[in-house]
Amino acid sequence: MKYARLSLIAAAVLTLAACGKGESKPAAPAAPAAPAAAAPATDLVVKIGQVSPLTGPIAHLGKDNESGVKLAIDELNAEGVTLGGKKVKFELVSEDDQADPKIATQIAQRMVDGKIAAMIGHLNSGTTIPSSKIYADAGIPQVSPSATNPAYTQQGFKTAFRVIPNDIQQGKASGDFAVDVLKAKKIAIIDDRTAYGQGLADEFEKAAKAKGATIVKREFTTNNATDFMAILTAIKGAKPDVIFYGGMDAQAGPMAKQMKKLGLTAKLLGGDGFQTPEFIKLAGEAAEGQYASNPGAPKEKLPGFASFNQKFTAKYGEVQLYAPYCYDATKLVVAAMKKAESAEPAKYLPELTKIEYEGVVGKIKFDDKGDVLNGVITVYQVKDGKWEVLQTVDGTAAAGK
Repeated sequence: MKYARLSLIAAAVLTLAACGKGESKPAAPAAPAAPAAAAPATDLVVKIGQVSPLTGPIAHLGKDNESGVKLAIDELNAEGVTLGGKKVKFELVSEDDQADPKIATQIAQRMVDGKIAAMIGHLNSGTTIPSSKIYADAGIPQVSPSATNPAYTQQGFKTAFRVIPNDIQQGKASGDFAVDVLKAKKIAIIDDRTAYGQGLADEFEKAAKAKGATIVKREFTTNNATDFMAILTAIKGAKPDVIFYGGMDAQAGPMAKQMKKLGLTAKLLGGDGFQTPEFIKLAGEAAEGQYASNPGAPKEKLPGFASFNQKFTAKYGEVQLYAPYCYDATKLVVAAMKKAESAEPAKYLPELTKIEYEGVVGKIKFDDKGDVLNGVITVYQVKDGKWEVLQTVDGTAAAGK
């Protein structure tokens, strides 16, 4: 009994020490006043990285991404996750790469040095692609919720995944739509010279040409420009039926306005970069009747979107674009950790490659390159100041090319 009692006392002392309350004086009731947010020593802190442009012309999209990850992490922490018998606290490490590849690679190295367990990002293809080698060299899984350039997963990195269809799929769907539905015979193309904008424009051009359309002009701008009058004036003389823009809403909005000012009757068509509420705000009346494609099914048809949207808007306001994909990317990474009973990248990466996850955006499963299987593309038009669904097409065939 004496030994049993001593054992109990010893256990109590050890318990107090483990909780950071190892003072020997009984007058230490102040110890429980330690910060409530501090995780007990027995907990496992798992860092999840997120990188997107949080300042600059597309900060609204970057914050949308960040908020999607935040919501997922808050829910995971609230529900309680254990890995290998340890209670886990997930911690978001978020940084602003300003959509700049050079800044992005510097941040990627900081993320690796800071021992993140996973990267959800980056937002842009131009930042995701150069950063991916840094994560791959460190063996850290990177799941992109928004980078659509095919080159990202064509590099052969085992750590690279994306939960959104790529630009081969989107470019073909847009090119087919321009010719088959809009009956365009003459098309002008403008891109912003980023990996995303130029890459999408290239794929669109291939598809439109394959359908018999003539590309009458191919122009380019930058992802910081707001004045397109010179480019549009040059294009006007070619009398295109459609102008395709590969780039983001911060440029597409002013472009639509300037098209109207110049009396251009061509329709503006683009990709997911400007299928946003912000485009409509920036373009004003000139947004009416314009078109854009977006990887994925319409939000209203996504199996978990209604519930997600209610939670998201209550905390962060209107969904801009990629937040549901960021949310799912975070949750599926943790689902892989649960299967492996570990947050160590080398241990859960094999589970990530073969995962089948039912998320807000539907079923997510990856092919051998890390691309999402069974992707679809939806084409929208602005009607009465809102994006309305025109058609959804299967992008699977294009993805295999």
